[in-house]
Amino acid sequence: MDKLIITVAGVGAETTKEAQPALPVTAVEIGADAARCTEAGASMFHLHVRDANADPTQAKEVFAAAIEEIRKRTDIIIQTSTGGAMGMTADERLQPLELDPEMASLTTGTANFGDDVFFNDTALMTEFYQRMQAKGVRPEFEIFEAGQIDNALRLVKKLGPAGPLTHWDFVLGVPGSMNGEPRNLVFLVDQIPSEGATWTCTGIGRWHMPVTMTALALGGNVRLGFEDNVFYHKGVLAKENAALVGRVARLAKEWGRETATPDEARRILKLAPYDK
Repeated sequence: MDKLIITVAGVGAETTKEAQPALPVTAVEIGADAARCTEAGASMFHLHVRDANADPTQAKEVFAAAIEEIRKRTDIIIQTSTGGAMGMTADERLQPLELDPEMASLTTGTANFGDDVFFNDTALMTEFYQRMQAKGVRPEFEIFEAGQIDNALRLVKKLGPAGPLTHWDFVLGVPGSMNGEPRNLVFLVDQIPSEGATWTCTGIGRWHMPVTMTALALGGNVRLGFEDNVFYHKGVLAKENAALVGRVARLAKEWGRETATPDEARRILKLAPYDK
């Protein structure tokens, strides 16, 4: 097996300081959090940002400030979100691509998201994918439902690849979408190409550990962090994102699998070497 790539979704658009006091929201907090997560075994940071009021924003300048603080401290792979928050326009959501990140998320379909609807029609998916191709930004296909895999594969077939391999993230346990039962992850993994692809997954809330353990058993990669789950144990808040990273790194090591450094993860994902 390749070494384990741990992605940290450390901020998100929905989690609040009230729900998780350790949530990093300022650029400095995000930078320091990313550095601690790297030290604990993470190799990628899935980046959302917040404005001065700690509200979600896709503003390019806010992303730029967070990226600058991350880069002062760590060479972790930075993957910017194009999901944003519920109700944002396509133009709002696409702003981080102007900063030429190494990777960006791309959800390939509309999904129920709690009491809201996360809207991604064919025209929007196509625009996002073509913009990533043009910028040389590697997409990570965010999959909430099985049909979204077919949508992603149609994009690749129609428009060509957006890099030397395809990377997937299965997001399970969002209320209103596919839950995190192990059989669901196995089913999704079986639907993607067996060659030229890598995958990771995340379990929302109570599904964090079931999805994580299934991924380790299948030889996949793992995403975690306060965007997806704020607890270490049921009813016990995690002290920081790095605590969640450290636990998975320890579990993986018990299974004989080391975590990838950022540079090792770049080689696995066939990204360009980081220019320090």
